[in-house]
Amino acid sequence: MEKTLDLKFNYTEKKDTRSGFGDGLLEAGRKNPNVVGLCADLIGSLKMGAFQKEFPERFFQTGIAEANMMGIAAGMTINGKIPFTGTFANFSTGRVYDQIRQSIAYSGKNVKICASHAGLTLGEDGATHQILEDVGMMKMLPHMTVINPCDYNQTKAATIAIAEYEGPVYLRFGRPSWPIFTDPAQKFEIGKAWKMIEGTDVTIFATGHLVWEAVVAEAILRSEGISAEVINIHTIKPLDEEAILDSVAKTGCAVTAEEHQYNGGLGDSVAQTLARHNPAPVEYVGVNDSFGESGTPTQLLEKYGLNAANIVAAAKKVLARK
Repeated sequence: MEKTLDLKFNYTEKKDTRSGFGDGLLEAGRKNPNVVGLCADLIGSLKMGAFQKEFPERFFQTGIAEANMMGIAAGMTINGKIPFTGTFANFSTGRVYDQIRQSIAYSGKNVKICASHAGLTLGEDGATHQILEDVGMMKMLPHMTVINPCDYNQTKAATIAIAEYEGPVYLRFGRPSWPIFTDPAQKFEIGKAWKMIEGTDVTIFATGHLVWEAVVAEAILRSEGISAEVINIHTIKPLDEEAILDSVAKTGCAVTAEEHQYNGGLGDSVAQTLARHNPAPVEYVGVNDSFGESGTPTQLLEKYGLNAANIVAAAKKVLARK
């Protein structure tokens, strides 16, 4: 279907966003000798092998002891190191929330919590390894920056950018091969939304893997005479409220799209912003109060309503509420 649509963005290659993290970490390490890597026995899954090989003295294998890894990372910042921790998103948040809250966020430690296999799309590993609550957990922590890039190139750029940013960061990325459709030379601006496609009838705010689905949805809507504006919210906290308010002032309604629970995710952040400043109808595309299950990424996105077809349906529904 994608091949027959008039897409505003296209791709020739697919690659996992976790590889963008691995390549970005290596480049950040080459730029700054204070960048160090820590991993909880998942070097291959986190694509940290190249950094480990080039900088063995700056890499620390903590084993399956995620809470300890967070404590070590917090301590390293005291002497000026910039630690990047690596494990699955479930273990980067749910398993170690107390350590992050007490040892990192509370004192604003310069730790970069890098979380792979987020959302549903890690697929066959199933509900115990999937996490759909992590954005909410992390954005509620004072001092924490929350970033969820959309493809390999943007993840690589974000990884390099957070090495230069002072303060704790949660960087979320994934396992599946995904379209690469953003500029490889892009400069990643933390907290600055990216208006990808101009539109006048409805705004689609998307994050992570769902940005590509929003691009496809825009083409479908355009073919039906509906003008959709697509905005990539790669930084969920701090949120670019100005971009949200300016767009919805023009379109009058919005759809949010994310690989996360309704509760606590991007949709909540957008809706709160509009409620405070310029109330407008919003429809969520996300997971509705449910755990995941085993399946391929495509099967799971379809079952849980996280694809272009669902974004199109949500856009039509919210248009009827204007």
